[in-house]
Amino acid sequence: MTRENHLMKVSAQEAHEATNTLEKLRCLILTKGYDSVLQFGKLLRRHEREDKHAVTKEELSDIIKEYGVEFSEHEVDELFSTFDKEDVGIINCEEFLIKLRPEMSDERKHVVEEAFNKLDGSEDGVISLEEIKSRYDSSRHPKVLSKEATEQDIIMHFVTNFEGGVHPDGKVTKEEFMDYYSGVSKSIGDDEYFTTVVKNHWIL
Repeated sequence: MTRENHLMKVSAQEAHEATNTLEKLRCLILTKGYDSVLQFGKLLRRHEREDKHAVTKEELSDIIKEYGVEFSEHEVDELFSTFDKEDVGIINCEEFLIKLRPEMSDERKHVVEEAFNKLDGSEDGVISLEEIKSRYDSSRHPKVLSKEATEQDIIMHFVTNFEGGVHPDGKVTKEEFMDYYSGVSKSIGDDEYFTTVVKNHWIL
């Protein structure tokens, strides 16, 4: 069983045992794999109100349904109320996504930010898919070493995680980069190993 498949299986079990609606939604999203938080985040940002970067409860409910996870209206009500503490009828999308991401240790966040900053030569908070293709080192990927896949296969799969899903734009923001690696991080228990994986891929 791959790490990703293990993540999906464990997340399904944890969803049944979740003690609050945010934790349950996080687990249900992770049952779709490494890039699930990234893809859910893209979907949420596509629906957000541009003037406020926010969504209503009804919009959040529609987004969860569109993403394809089972979540009751009662659970949406409970989840929404935890973020809409002042009862204004909207919640901030970035605040919501920050809480939704699986938590990473400071050490893990640091190495992911280091990788993103290396790619973001213009320091504008956005990197292109072409930059990712040209700098992602897949030669030490386990599937390449075992000859299950070629380096090009791995690169294209990685890029597709960012380009796929809803309305691809050819650009990756820091938030999207963090969303992706939060899913990867959830599947790796050891900080040192996670750090090694990221450093090897981006030659840090």
